[in-house]
Amino acid sequence: MNQETRLKKAHIALMRHPETALYSGIMMMGDSTVVDDCPTAYTDGMNKKYGRAFMEKLEDDELRALILHENLHVALKHIQRFKKEWEKDPMLANASADYVVNDIICNLEDKGFLRLPKGGLYDSKYHNWSVREVMNDLKQKQEQGQQPQGSMDEHDFESGEMGEGGQPMSAKEQQELSKQIDRALREGGILAGRLGAKIPRNITDLLEPKIDWKTVLRDFIMSQMKGTDEYTWRKYNKRLVANDIYMPSMEDERVGELTIAIDTSGSIGANELSAFASELVSICQTSTPEKVRVIWWDTSVHGEQVFEEHTYNDIAKLLKPQGGGGTDPECIVEHIKKENINSQAIVVFTDGYFDIPNWNTSIPTLFVATGVEKYIPSNCKVVKQNLS
Repeated sequence: MNQETRLKKAHIALMRHPETALYSGIMMMGDSTVVDDCPTAYTDGMNKKYGRAFMEKLEDDELRALILHENLHVALKHIQRFKKEWEKDPMLANASADYVVNDIICNLEDKGFLRLPKGGLYDSKYHNWSVREVMNDLKQKQEQGQQPQGSMDEHDFESGEMGEGGQPMSAKEQQELSKQIDRALREGGILAGRLGAKIPRNITDLLEPKIDWKTVLRDFIMSQMKGTDEYTWRKYNKRLVANDIYMPSMEDERVGELTIAIDTSGSIGANELSAFASELVSICQTSTPEKVRVIWWDTSVHGEQVFEEHTYNDIAKLLKPQGGGGTDPECIVEHIKKENINSQAIVVFTDGYFDIPNWNTSIPTLFVATGVEKYIPSNCKVVKQNLS
């Protein structure tokens, strides 16, 4: 049997199996081909390529695992989401993504259906971890002198997502690809549900309805930054004075100070900061707080900038990030207390990778998390920032 026929048979087997039918739509996306110039296998985010010589060494259960491995990278949008990380450290990015997809493969209930080929990275420690969590753990090992192991596939991050004719996709085409992946998974999820299969947490997280973090952020600030209406006898109610009735008038007090604490621990990229800064301008123009205090922090506060109303239109240009170390949000509260800062609300912009802090302040706080949310203090609100 030639390798092209083996590839087709393996796809059919995966689409028919209750535990892998979920990925049927993903497998039909793009081209799945056998090539002679690839030592193992790779995906560009849509198309999947399998090395002929590598396939010849694999048993059928190993080939099915390899195919699912590549399609899981597509389903979880690893190529789109971690391209920048690959450019910095391809071995680390590959290993982190591989541990995540291989965890899904190794935790299927039918242990005889799939088997990781030799070289497949798996560690039970990383069960249900995200790529970012695995990456941070592997980075710590790197700092201790341990290098991540090699990958059994070769991800084509460098070429970017490829569209018709092998040309790099435009931003609009990549957005459409993301929607196509979501549709394929939802359709596969219906089939998997009918077959009684469990859907992995990584996939259910991906398919959860997306909460618009910008809307949550706006609502939080507007609810906390309202001006306080007060009665005053310094001015009488003009509408009643004409009738010789003297009653106090309403005086709208100006809203107070807003504190924005931005994590600069190294994992907050320019795209995230730019999106947040743009939203901050909109919020300032809408709620017009008396001051906006921007705090730059990682394990300690490295600096702050204070903006007043006449500078709100230019905040995005004036921001000057400082820091780049670890992450410890308790330094924010310590700084606020030390400097006697009296804010009406605090917004913390972070990736969420830290131990649960002791958030000892009564100031209403919203955490905008680009990564994990599970370590956010229970006395604070949290929303996941999704830029995809």
